[in-house]
Amino acid sequence: MKKVAKKKIKKAPRKVKANFPKLPKIELATFGGGCFWHVQLEFSKIPGVIKTEAGYMGGKDRFQNPTYEEVCTDKTGHAEVVQITFDPKLVSYFQFLEVFFKNHDPTQLNRQGPDVGSQYRSIIFYNSPKQKKEAQEFLNHFQQTLSKKIMTLIEPAKPFYIAEDYHQNYLVKKGLDSCMI
Repeated sequence: MKKVAKKKIKKAPRKVKANFPKLPKIELATFGGGCFWHVQLEFSKIPGVIKTEAGYMGGKDRFQNPTYEEVCTDKTGHAEVVQITFDPKLVSYFQFLEVFFKNHDPTQLNRQGPDVGSQYRSIIFYNSPKQKKEAQEFLNHFQQTLSKKIMTLIEPAKPFYIAEDYHQNYLVKKGLDSCMI
């Protein structure tokens, strides 16, 4: 019988475990309730919000990365929206729904106050089936408390296009609490 030579097996280098801080699980929420300046201000006040961005969503596919001027023509189909990045351990989607419906008139069609056009429509863009369900349930319950019909749309999120820099945190930059006259 032949002797079989034993092969030396090299051990893999020991893995070093780094102690990086655990990043929070983040989610997105997207709402359009008229001019995005006031909507952004209200959402940015909520603890657990990581950032808010004013932008455009829900337009025709052929209009990618529209400008404010293009959106204002009412031809692109985009709504002025605020996209919220948040930590769901610190703030619930339900809280955003409460703030959203408290801070605009959901019974107006394609307008908020003096701002008129489909870009000012009341709309919730959901980013998950759970958000869709919560938004529908909240809207149905809230409708029972009003005499007018709620015009708020609930649609799946589409590509988000960030608005021009001068729109970001506009009211904060100007030291204002509201853009209403």
